[in-house]
Amino acid sequence: MKGDWVEIVVDVGGSATKTYEVAATRAGRRVEIGNRRGVVEVSEVTRTGTTVRTARFMANRVLALVEHPVLDEGGGHPGDGAAARD
Repeated sequence: MKGDWVEIVVDVGGSATKTYEVAATRAGRRVEIGNRRGVVEVSEVTRTGTTVRTARFMANRVLALVEHPVLDEGGGHPGDGAAARD
């Protein structure tokens, strides 16, 4: 769903880490996660199943993989003004 996003934290050596984000950028798209042959794949996919883009990481380097579902109908990241209202 538009607004869903996945945050990937990767060990880049030493005590350093790097954070990547993959988001469903348009209506009808979703983010899928797969773990195949020691590689973590995070893909943005259309309604028909066509992959728009894929980010691949070595599984032994991935420290955290956090899924962030859309907060409300407006979509987007929490800082984009799309926060859920009480």
